Amino acid sequence: MNFPMSAGAVMINGKAVAKVMTNTIAREVATLRAQGITPGLAVVLVGDDPASTIYVRSKVRKTEAVGMHSVCHRLPADTTQQALLALIHALNADRAIHGILVQLPLPPHIQRDAVLDAIDPAKDVDGFHVLNVGKLAVGRTDGMIPCTPMGCMILLRRFLPSLSGLHAVVIGCSNIVGRPMARLLLNEGCTVVITHLQTRDVAAEARRADILIVAAGHAGLVRGDWVKPGAVVIDVGINRIDGTNGPTIVGDVAFDDVADHARAITPVPGGVGPMTIACLLQNTLRAANIATSKDVTL
Repeated sequence: MNFPMSAGAVMINGKAVAKVMTNTIAREVATLRAQGITPGLAVVLVGDDPASTIYVRSKVRKTEAVGMHSVCHRLPADTTQQALLALIHALNADRAIHGILVQLPLPPHIQRDAVLDAIDPAKDVDGFHVLNVGKLAVGRTDGMIPCTPMGCMILLRRFLPSLSGLHAVVIGCSNIVGRPMARLLLNEGCTVVITHLQTRDVAAEARRADILIVAAGHAGLVRGDWVKPGAVVIDVGINRIDGTNGPTIVGDVAFDDVADHARAITPVPGGVGPMTIACLLQNTLRAANIATSKDVTL
């Protein structure tokens, strides 16, 4: 499908969309609080990775800003897997906690899958538990959806009236973004190709895309000649580049170059990043509503 071109790509403002979402979430949280229910999110950070520390601080601040109950467990890097699992089991049993997020990456001596699978699937607001992954894979809508792919879909739906029949290419095959993103696009009726850095001639695959999602973790990977005229480009990449004037954050897409070809594009920062946190809050609110419904039924 060839989209009409405009004079330069439209910038998809994820920050503005996320603000609308969080304002709505705050109103819904206030309604629940008036009923004596406060959605609660527990964030667990193991170690002192600088990027993880920044992400956790932002998540805690945003959680509190919408009126949710926020708990942050900061554990030393030498915390044993057994101790971490014990904490997760305690959070699973805590009725004041509706969402649990274990910040990744974990120290190398801790098995990531064992930790993620220990989280109650109903409280798995990251959507990484194998049960939630399986539900998404078969097209079910009653599981938790990973936050970053969910944010990408919200931005796409706001810009495109229908995704059905469009050719979508995903660059990156991680379990956090690439694979769930491909499943969400498939569930919307897209024809989906998932690629990665080992794909032969990734650029040729990208040029076929009406929708191009880039989550490869490679700064400036996608250039203008990779993009079909009129395509919609969602840049999930967050890369720190050290320059003469200090560090800067850039995406996986060469923004200025690609903007001359695309119909619309997300910036970095200010695109997908704010949507990820907004969707985390949305998942926590949803988990609280489901838990409350079950309590009422009982």
